Amino acid sequence: MEQPESHEAAATADGVNRRRLLAGVGGLLAAGGAASLLASPAAADPSTRPDRDGRVEALLGKMTLEEKLGQLQLVGTETAARAALATGQLGGVFSVVGAAKLNALQHIAVEQTRLRIPLIFGLDVIHGYTTNFPIPLAQGASFDPAVAATDATVAAKEARRSGIHWTYAPMMDVTHEPRWGRIAEGYGEDPHLASRMAVAKVRGYQGDDYSSPDRLAACAKHFVAYGGAEGGRDYNTVDVSLQRLHNLYLPPFKASVEAGVATVMASFNTISGVPAHGNGYVLHDVLKGAYGFRGFVVSDYTGVEELILHGLAGDGADAAAAALPAGVDMEMVSTNYVRYGRRLLAEHRITRDQIDDAVRRILLVKVKLGLFEHPYVDESGEVKAPSPAALAASRQAAGRCMVLLKNDGPVLPLAKSVRSVAVVGPLGAATYDLNGTWAGLGTGAWTTPPVTVADGIKAAAPGATVTFTAGCTVDGTDTSGFAAAQQAARAADVTVVVVGETAAMSGEAAARSNIDLPGVQQQLVAATKETGKPFVVVLVNGRPLTIPYLHDNAPAVLEAWAPGVQGGHAIADVLFGVVNPGGKLPVSFPRAVGQIPIYYNHENTGRPADPANKYTSKYLDLESGPLYEFGHGLSYTTFRVDGLRLSATRMPARGGRIQVSAQVTNTGGRAGDEVVQLYLRDPVASIVQPVRRLRGFERVTLAAGASETVSFTLTPEDVGFYDNAARFRVEPGEIEVYVGTSSAATLTARFTVT
Repeated sequence: MEQPESHEAAATADGVNRRRLLAGVGGLLAAGGAASLLASPAAADPSTRPDRDGRVEALLGKMTLEEKLGQLQLVGTETAARAALATGQLGGVFSVVGAAKLNALQHIAVEQTRLRIPLIFGLDVIHGYTTNFPIPLAQGASFDPAVAATDATVAAKEARRSGIHWTYAPMMDVTHEPRWGRIAEGYGEDPHLASRMAVAKVRGYQGDDYSSPDRLAACAKHFVAYGGAEGGRDYNTVDVSLQRLHNLYLPPFKASVEAGVATVMASFNTISGVPAHGNGYVLHDVLKGAYGFRGFVVSDYTGVEELILHGLAGDGADAAAAALPAGVDMEMVSTNYVRYGRRLLAEHRITRDQIDDAVRRILLVKVKLGLFEHPYVDESGEVKAPSPAALAASRQAAGRCMVLLKNDGPVLPLAKSVRSVAVVGPLGAATYDLNGTWAGLGTGAWTTPPVTVADGIKAAAPGATVTFTAGCTVDGTDTSGFAAAQQAARAADVTVVVVGETAAMSGEAAARSNIDLPGVQQQLVAATKETGKPFVVVLVNGRPLTIPYLHDNAPAVLEAWAPGVQGGHAIADVLFGVVNPGGKLPVSFPRAVGQIPIYYNHENTGRPADPANKYTSKYLDLESGPLYEFGHGLSYTTFRVDGLRLSATRMPARGGRIQVSAQVTNTGGRAGDEVVQLYLRDPVASIVQPVRRLRGFERVTLAAGASETVSFTLTPEDVGFYDNAARFRVEPGEIEVYVGTSSAATLTARFTVT
């Protein structure tokens, strides 16, 4: 057995790394340079070590350097796994599916390697393993954390029983950029909403004990600020102030760490000049220091190797020397830790303590997963098809995620007694596009295609004649099918036009410079309107779209997102009023792509938009504000929110609490859901604050004529903010409260922080 090497170089290497860190993060600091960093909460807490476990410590004492470096390696194919296992240098495998395959690899690790350390098996279980739920952005639109928790609970059960231990979810990247394809994988533009949904999903995956045969280890990603990619281009640069980093991008990660998330994935982007995979400030000082994260950090796909192309590293050795001290514990796909670790240790560019810390973190997660006691999965229990209960849960979730953007007339809901329905549009008979991006990768996930919209309508109105005519393709230019679509519309009592994006048009590497309806789909809607017959538009998409034409010309617009395997049934449920839509937009819909970024929680500027004054912040050729604001969403009934009350008019900055309550009443003729939303504004602060910040929401179901009092508790944490030295501040002064049904809420009150 190889003996532990000398620790004499530790202080020297740590000093070199600290100097490089301070030089590299200079761009993060608005003022004060290294002194500001050293004064931050991250540097004030030097303890970043994980918990200790007797089994882990015993293993560390027995492991050779090569065996330790092997635990830091994660590969993505069965062939690569077998090759690494032959040398005993492998910690985990991802993207290999099938219980028999996984058991075979685990057998080699547990029965044929010297220390018999089990492998961890990971997979992108994003919104379903075998049973596809709506995409995460849609789940954000539910404003119901229980939707995210249900998705994660169902997926965890299916994946774990099929041999997977670890999911690369939830993604909690807050973004103001709808051109970015990965907006579909997150929860939108608000950090409070993203935090609550992410925490619910972490708890759904992990439960109280993720060694359970029905639970997975979760992974908070992408750390951090990936949603700020310039131009919405995937993998692109992010230049961000320290206060915005802490106030906008970091809160969901902090909340997830507090919820006990097992792992974190580093992001592809730079953060003010320092790539996340080599950024010791965000990974070491903030995540492991200030937040006290005790799990392990995994790189994204070849993220360590990409430090070379970023320009932070000259070669693979440089990349490993930057990433490991910064806080990346496990390297995905690329092999720089294994290849150069011994050399870097001899050159004092990394330390034995850094290696041991990374190995300890990985082994602790394996212990908490119960892999040493139960390394194998019962192959007879592998999930190969969705269960009836899982399908029912997916259908219910999809209904709660849909947002009614417009309903003049009202046209919706459709009468079940309707005699004929024409389904028009290229997505009216789509199957897999309804699953959206990152659909389930599990065994059997693709043997159960999603229910089409046309089939869902047929099932919802069995007495009606239902026809389908595509009219055009999603992104083509051929309009020759318009005549048939118009003929179908003229022959029907009502037409449902189903348009939007294919699954491949959103998600990773799916940035779009133009977020109008692709192809000639808008012209198809116009052709349908020309018939003079009633029609509604259903959108199937993974991002906000620029749809002013639909807003001006379609009688009703339903945002269905990518609704999952039961999508057709869920859409029909909403169209026919079986489900009264109650979802709200988790992200603003711009009027035009030139308006991006547009988001509700913006700063006021010294010259806020004023249509009567040219010299204010606006466009000459575009109305100010979004087409649909954050939090917008209609219902088949109506609601009133009134009776706003505060339990006090003064809040002490230390330990203060104020209860905010309001009454919501269903003033319409049918039961429905409303999301009561609470926003705050600090009008005078040392760091200019957003015009509004969401600090609470509650989705309530009310019968016709019924009322309910909704209450929120505010604390100094809700009114405080991080400054440009990463210090959390609660400043005395007046705070404005807004309560209503969207970010345009007008019901208001005030209190004073003392």
